[in-house]
Amino acid sequence: MALTRTYLDASGSSPMTPRVLEAIRAGFADGWADPRRLHAESRRAQALVEGAREAIAEVLGCPTHEVAFSPSAVIALERTIGAVHTARRGRERIVASAVERDATLHAAHYYAQGRLETVAVDEQGHLDLEAFAAALDYPDVTIAAVQHVNHELGTAQRLDDVHEIAKAHEVPLVVDATASIGHMESPAAWDALVANPADWGGPAGIGVLAIRSRTRWLPAWPERSGWEAGGISVPLVLAAAVALQERVEHRQAVEARMRAMTEWIRSTAATMPGVTVVGDPLERAPHLVTLLCSGVDGEAVLARLDKEGIAVGSGSACEHDGFEPSRVLAAIGSPSTGNVRIGLHPGVDEPMVDRFLALLPRIIGEARADAGLGVPWAGAQHQPSWGRVQH
Repeated sequence: MALTRTYLDASGSSPMTPRVLEAIRAGFADGWADPRRLHAESRRAQALVEGAREAIAEVLGCPTHEVAFSPSAVIALERTIGAVHTARRGRERIVASAVERDATLHAAHYYAQGRLETVAVDEQGHLDLEAFAAALDYPDVTIAAVQHVNHELGTAQRLDDVHEIAKAHEVPLVVDATASIGHMESPAAWDALVANPADWGGPAGIGVLAIRSRTRWLPAWPERSGWEAGGISVPLVLAAAVALQERVEHRQAVEARMRAMTEWIRSTAATMPGVTVVGDPLERAPHLVTLLCSGVDGEAVLARLDKEGIAVGSGSACEHDGFEPSRVLAAIGSPSTGNVRIGLHPGVDEPMVDRFLALLPRIIGEARADAGLGVPWAGAQHQPSWGRVQH
């Protein structure tokens, strides 16, 4: 009998639902024409794009004209940072948190020509606000880049406070919301924002960006290419909007269920020998958990879980090679190897989580034994206790 798969690596990509897949099919049927042309077929395609733009703007809490699309979230980050930076001629320095994703830091380093200053975070991943204010207290700072939620820690930054500091220094705040939109209430404190439809159950190959009308920007690329860099896929834009609408329609119920499951993972894993849970336990995204397993490589745990039909993540969440040591964990003073990342999605249920927790001690024990660090786990088996969790 085929092994039933459980996908617990929904950090950056999440399974698409039948409703989203149907939206893609409808998009190819009705939106195949180039929306930039003037005939009826193109006008029909353009109507689909504008409808999707309006739906996404409503969730982001901004006017429709402030929302644009790009071929990916990474390109959206690169172009947003470049555009806002370029508009502030005569200034060079970019300030970012130490736990920003690689795409943000690489873009900032490129546009600032090496004048990138990173600001430390505390052991839970929260930005040091005093150090942040000090970093902005220079006349040559062009932008501040601070994420809403970290993909590995799940910690949510205190963006209201961050934005107030940036505003006081007259520095625009670029927010990476690629790990939060569709999972929790959208942030309101930003001057420019980037989101990733694949993270909320939409398709890959499309990125979302929004820039407030008050925020100055200039093209940092050949101007004719625009934000869309040669055009966008109407079916993907449509599916991205449908996926976000689906998430928003059920967000409160799903968020409560996700928080209950992640809290159960965190509290149960914390009782396992040699396992540490990272990130803020309260100010966090509802679907992300990272565990540190001492004495083993995360890759070894991942491979064993994969053989049991359970997919998790390990290593750095944003490196091209997923098994690179985690720069984010190093930034909070934790070991950067031996990590197991869990990303839940609405299709995950309590029995799936319980099976993962039941297997994890044995899997870690076997990995330690193979590394010559002890005998396989021989302790009591984890028992499902969902009756004690409030849904």
